[in-house]
Amino acid sequence: MRQRKRRARAGFHEAAFLYHRAAADLADRLEAIPRPFPDVLVLGGFSTFHDEMAVRDELPKRLGTSSIIHADFYGNDTTIDPEHLPFAPGSFDLIVAPLALHWINDLPGALVQLRLALKPDGLLLASMFGGETLNELRLSLLEAESELTGAAAMRVAPFADLQDIAGLLQRAGFALPAADRDVVTVRYGEPMRLLADLRAMGETAALAERPPRTLSRRILARAFDLYRARFSDADARVRATFEILTATGWAPHESQQKPLKPGSAQTRLADALGTKERSAGDKAGG
Repeated sequence: MRQRKRRARAGFHEAAFLYHRAAADLADRLEAIPRPFPDVLVLGGFSTFHDEMAVRDELPKRLGTSSIIHADFYGNDTTIDPEHLPFAPGSFDLIVAPLALHWINDLPGALVQLRLALKPDGLLLASMFGGETLNELRLSLLEAESELTGAAAMRVAPFADLQDIAGLLQRAGFALPAADRDVVTVRYGEPMRLLADLRAMGETAALAERPPRTLSRRILARAFDLYRARFSDADARVRATFEILTATGWAPHESQQKPLKPGSAQTRLADALGTKERSAGDKAGG
């Protein structure tokens, strides 16, 4: 991953549109939270393009932040190991991670470390690519390789699904966990242009278990034919899906709203709805 990100530095600005979108979205969300965040960590992937990123500019302006640390997994700022985060417990009021966490091997473990690095009632706001990302490319490559060789290897990295994120946050000890999605459809004149953008973003697959065979030109040409046939619009441009998941979680604090205990309600649901309560065994109309 470090190698891919470093190679991407020179041309990243040409393919940074998804990062701009994700960063601006996180900044907008933060603007809606009426509280100060004195100590902030901006995590992941900023050293190659931080001068262009909305979060780097917008955090101080929108929140009046006095202390921001920029830490990067793969670049030139404060470079850290995403599997072993070097922060003391209770260091930050806010951790922002735009499009950074999807390359972490142990995401549940990393979320635990991020929660511990937050002060009580501190906020984690992170975005990452989700499971529908690059589905068109994934399916085209799998079918082309299977058709031509009788077997297929994983060529596009796996991503977390939306339904998993809130559960992972809760498992990591976050309070009030939430997750939502933004599905972006990007259109290209040719599938090869999509691959060029992925290289420029440093987002080509970096799997530990590499496929036994390289991706030949013959397989790639067949995959592009399938891509055009199945994922083209009327104007012959092809579609590429990017699903951006946003995860929100708070470090626990006694002031936070807590769910009521079962059986503690003071008002019956039937009274609130103005209806007559029936037992489970009653038949409709009986």
